[in-house]
Amino acid sequence: MIQVSNMKQIITTLFFVIGFTLLISAQDSRLAQEYFSNGEYEKAAALYEGMYSKNPKNDYYFSRYLACLIELEEYDKGEEILKKQIKKNPKSYRLYLDYGNLYERRYEPEKSDEMYEKAIEKVGSDPNAIRSLASQFQNMTKYDLAIKTYEKGIKSGNSSGFAYYLAELYRRKGDSEKMIEQYLVSLEETPTRISSLKTLFQRYFTEDDFLELQMQLYSKIQDKPDEEIFPELLSWVFIQKKDYKGALRQAKALDMKYEENGGRVFNIAQTAANDRDWNVAISGYEYIIENKGQGSSFYIEAKQESLKSKRLRLVDGYDYSQEELKGLEAEYEAFLDEFGRTKTTASIISELADLEAYYLNDLDKAVTLLEELIGFPRVNPHVLANAKINLADFYLMKGEIWEATLLYSQVDKEFKDDLLGQEARYRNAMLSYFAGDFEWAQTQFDVLKASTSKLIANDALDRSVFIMDNLALDTTATPLKKFSEAELLVFQNKFDDAFDKLDTIRTAYPEHSLEDDAFYLKSKIYTKLRDYEKAALMLQTIMEKFPDGIRGDNAVFNLAELYETKLDNTQKATELYEKILYDYSGSTFSVEARKRYRRLLGEEL
Repeated sequence: MIQVSNMKQIITTLFFVIGFTLLISAQDSRLAQEYFSNGEYEKAAALYEGMYSKNPKNDYYFSRYLACLIELEEYDKGEEILKKQIKKNPKSYRLYLDYGNLYERRYEPEKSDEMYEKAIEKVGSDPNAIRSLASQFQNMTKYDLAIKTYEKGIKSGNSSGFAYYLAELYRRKGDSEKMIEQYLVSLEETPTRISSLKTLFQRYFTEDDFLELQMQLYSKIQDKPDEEIFPELLSWVFIQKKDYKGALRQAKALDMKYEENGGRVFNIAQTAANDRDWNVAISGYEYIIENKGQGSSFYIEAKQESLKSKRLRLVDGYDYSQEELKGLEAEYEAFLDEFGRTKTTASIISELADLEAYYLNDLDKAVTLLEELIGFPRVNPHVLANAKINLADFYLMKGEIWEATLLYSQVDKEFKDDLLGQEARYRNAMLSYFAGDFEWAQTQFDVLKASTSKLIANDALDRSVFIMDNLALDTTATPLKKFSEAELLVFQNKFDDAFDKLDTIRTAYPEHSLEDDAFYLKSKIYTKLRDYEKAALMLQTIMEKFPDGIRGDNAVFNLAELYETKLDNTQKATELYEKILYDYSGSTFSVEARKRYRRLLGEEL
């Protein structure tokens, strides 16, 4: 029993001694770390030296002790302990990295480079070791050495995704060609990386980088025609460059090669349509219609979107002929004959009604189409509400005020907290404005200034200010009443009557505050009539006679747009966009003007 008791006492004492020793060691380690962090290297060196001498196999203590000696510029002592450590562990690449760092601090670059090369030589083929050494070189901004380290790993046959890291290094060095080469190798190794690479390309790539990527992708596609990932990326590159034609070409090739259902092509067509490249969009939709047929789940939608794009291509900028409009009308009718007039084709019926009312001047047919649509059972509520708003517009164009306000009010009530409701409310307020009930209209516009739609809010604000300015200056509302009647005539496409009404304002009320508004409205009419020279003349008059008026910035921006898109004078357009930036810097057009100015300036350069 006595022997057992003694043994327990010895074990307890031993555990106490070990625990106490570990406690002292942990305290020394924390204290040394604190000294090192505070730059008190002498105190830290003394502690680390002691801990290293007691634990000669602890690389951390050695590394920190050496770092202290280097900071204290005790290079000879540091070299001495490095040589001893290398004798113990001649295969350690970390020791040669430390040796190179010591020589670098002693301003001995040749010896430093020699040691760094030895570190690369000693690193072996272990992927983790290679990544660690390359990462340390990268942190030291020694990109060439980091690249050399990864290249050694690739030669060893155990690359472990080194291509991606190499690409990052070449990006930091500004070597575009090699950067892209390695990114593509990385993508080939890990195709799921495509999304993250696209994000990276968008963030860092210049126009020249995208061109280089495009060239290398062509080569990759030729060398490896069975790799789907490269044509897919090339299509994406075309989209970034807004070359939708090229993107569509790649999408069609992939669709045919892999016998897909047209989804890839449809997405490119949608992207082109969103950017108003109608020709490419139509080409994509027609490909699905002609090559995939009714077996494709995209067939009906492609037909619908094709019609929509054809309509927008014609009416965008009022550039169309009557023959073209009639041809488009026939296509709409053919679609409805094929698929019927039901709730599923309601949106197409609405588009046809819009074409009839605004471009073919057949209001009666437009009204008939929408009245029929509204009678369909179970039509999508939003499609139905839009149809009611459009039908109300057509009634207003026909002069049937009561029918129009009834429909606007229905949509307002049914979609009270929705943008559709706010749109209907705005149209109803405009109807009151046309009717000369300015106070009620202004009350509605003031409420709509808080609309969640920026467009509605801005329009409501403009209308409210316009009414307030023109009523406050006059003892009579007659001039404003005549102007609102002129706007209604424009809405009803009665342009000659609108011109006459505007001229009576200038004659009866010379130098009235509405004079610049009259010129501005005339510019809109001439634009609708595609008489762009006269439209430009009206805007130029506002610029010269009313530069500080409420229409000043509108006139400059619209004139710039006319010169850019209709009158083929980019130099004049550039000058006018620049004028917005300097003379109307607070204008709501300034952001868009800056974009267009830079684009045009880039084209000229």
